[in-house]
Amino acid sequence: MYLALDLGVNFIDTADVYGNGRSERLVGRLRKARGSSFYIATKAGLGLENNMATEYTYRNLSRFVDRILRNLEVDAIDLLQPHTAPTDVYYSPEVFEALERLVHDGKVRFCGVTAASD
Repeated sequence: MYLALDLGVNFIDTADVYGNGRSERLVGRLRKARGSSFYIATKAGLGLENNMATEYTYRNLSRFVDRILRNLEVDAIDLLQPHTAPTDVYYSPEVFEALERLVHDGKVRFCGVTAASD
């Protein structure tokens, strides 16, 4: 990854389930070595028991985010996205309220969406 950064890459995408957090820990070490010269996008939610929209609560997302913050060794996540969430997630105001609350809490800078699982 050092070469990629040297060649101008400034955006790295990972997820909390890649290697059970190992990918985030590696990217976190890279961030420590290189500073904030690149942005990190990560995803959360794939580890929910039933992967249903009703599980994308502030409590559950906050638990994921706290683990991600530890993995990345950062104070805030640059970009957080629900990971392969069911389509209903994107029609749920409660999910977006939870994501906005994480931004308001200062744990997440920006939120986005990825492809739906169904």
